[in-house]
Amino acid sequence: MESNSRSKFKRICVFCGSNPGHRKVFSDAAIDLGNELVSRKIDLVYGGGSVGLMGLISQRVYEGGCHVLGVIPKALVPIEISGESVGDVKIVSDMHERKAEMASQADAFIALPGGYGTMEETLEMITWAQLGIHKKPVGLLNVEGYYNSLLTLFDNGVEEGFVKPGARDIVLAAPTARELLSKMEVLTFPNYMYLFVMFTSTPGFNQSLTLQYTPSHDHVAPRESWHMEELAYPGKQSP
Repeated sequence: MESNSRSKFKRICVFCGSNPGHRKVFSDAAIDLGNELVSRKIDLVYGGGSVGLMGLISQRVYEGGCHVLGVIPKALVPIEISGESVGDVKIVSDMHERKAEMASQADAFIALPGGYGTMEETLEMITWAQLGIHKKPVGLLNVEGYYNSLLTLFDNGVEEGFVKPGARDIVLAAPTARELLSKMEVLTFPNYMYLFVMFTSTPGFNQSLTLQYTPSHDHVAPRESWHMEELAYPGKQSP
């Protein structure tokens, strides 16, 4: 993909840590992803914090002239926002509302390195894709192998019979922002199936590969719906 060209994604949701990590490589990766979003004219949806990797990527995208929307629960405002906020900030009531709002606003999801919160948010997006609730790409920015153990866990889930082989294809991963976004750009969903074609002309790839994933639980919730009551299984009674 040429630099400064228009992406098929209007907004991407980035999950990332409110801490910077111990090594500079993680901060560099956040800034690099921000630069890549700006070069492709992609707006940012993120967790609303101004500290850690969240602060770095949001500031870079904002300074690059793209729109930034932060979504943060009221209880986390004094913890994750330090000084002036970046871009627009929407304060919500709880963590579920935060994830639902971020998911509804974004065209795709990327996880930078982060802790439990980052991984929980990312895994929920993967699960929602498996259930047929959305059809948006999910990518891991695997900075210096940060997510290697998680990817190995997914593979082990397939081997042990807990993850369907097709469902493993939901998750894309790459070591750099440019490579990850290039993978995500060629992921399409005709007939609500995951169809991933790696073209031989795409930098970094030397083969053509097609992967398909069909959601196994279409009945769980209306597609593209993020209301809590509609994310419950059929017949489940609200307390």
